[in-house]
Amino acid sequence: MIRPILAALAAALIALPAVAQTDGLTTGEVVDEAPQVGQTYTAETHGDWDLRCVKTEEGDDPCQLYQLLLNEEGGSVMEISIFTVPDGQQVEAGATIITPLETLLTQQLTMVIDADPAKRYPFSFCTQSGCIARIGLTGDDLAAMRRGIEGRLRIVPAAAPDRNVIVGLSLNGFTAGFNALRASAGQ
Repeated sequence: MIRPILAALAAALIALPAVAQTDGLTTGEVVDEAPQVGQTYTAETHGDWDLRCVKTEEGDDPCQLYQLLLNEEGGSVMEISIFTVPDGQQVEAGATIITPLETLLTQQLTMVIDADPAKRYPFSFCTQSGCIARIGLTGDDLAAMRRGIEGRLRIVPAAAPDRNVIVGLSLNGFTAGFNALRASAGQ
């Protein structure tokens, strides 16, 4: 039933005069793809890290170093955003790690860089986006990430408290990305 209707429509369009065929056609318009105020954009990519910034009216866009962490099947599991802190603090940088809802919060988040000792961090809160751990990175932590190859983050699902979910954290491009982050913050 559809084929005869389509054939009739095509025949009617072909039969129209040439002028009528161009009426109503659009050539499109150029789309301004520049980020608008309040939008997040990727300013640079360094290996597996993105320097993501938020557009501001003043032009001094705040940035973070970002990586989406995937499981073995390629599904997104966590994300990490690293940010600068003012000089003179106890830590040299901070990070926000977002894990899925239904993470067993009492088991906390564990991070390991290469063969260094594991560190455990508490979760701060959960939102509709996921459960959030806000962590401080010391000079030693950053040095390990700069020289490292891979990190691993571990969480425990609330529905399966006897199971660990371990996700790789690529350190490919970390040093260049962190240097770019510091430069964007004027440090």
